[in-house]
Amino acid sequence: MYSKEESARLRQQFWISFGQYMKPVPSASGSTVNWTNYKTGVKNIFFKMDVDNKKAFISIQLSHPDADIRHLIFEQFEEFKLMFTNTVNEEWDWIKDATDEFGKTVSLISASISGVSIFNQQHWPDLISFFKPRIIALDEFWDNVKPVFEDLV
Repeated sequence: MYSKEESARLRQQFWISFGQYMKPVPSASGSTVNWTNYKTGVKNIFFKMDVDNKKAFISIQLSHPDADIRHLIFEQFEEFKLMFTNTVNEEWDWIKDATDEFGKTVSLISASISGVSIFNQQHWPDLISFFKPRIIALDEFWDNVKPVFEDLV
């Protein structure tokens, strides 16, 4: 088992490595983007990537505090589900009401893989292969639909 410091160091090392690997990749609009801390530019809509000692996931997290508004945003995403699925080239999980790591109710659209650990550097190529095409596809999708969500909230 790793100490808290060693765990934090490995986690940080992975995300720095991933960021350096992704740095030359432009966004769908051609601009520079911080892939590891992707900014959607729309309040309460986040693209999240995380990995622990068992699984990795990437998600769109809707965290508006008003459940009705959050559901409206989620339903708008559902309107784009076919476009989304065609862009990411796979089926993701769509959960209208989920609980985040802080116990807050959010809506999630996510994909995950299991059997990988951020603490095993031999898994890092698999993690990068999981995250890279999905965050690029998310960016491409977002480039097409962002104006709808800017007007919505």
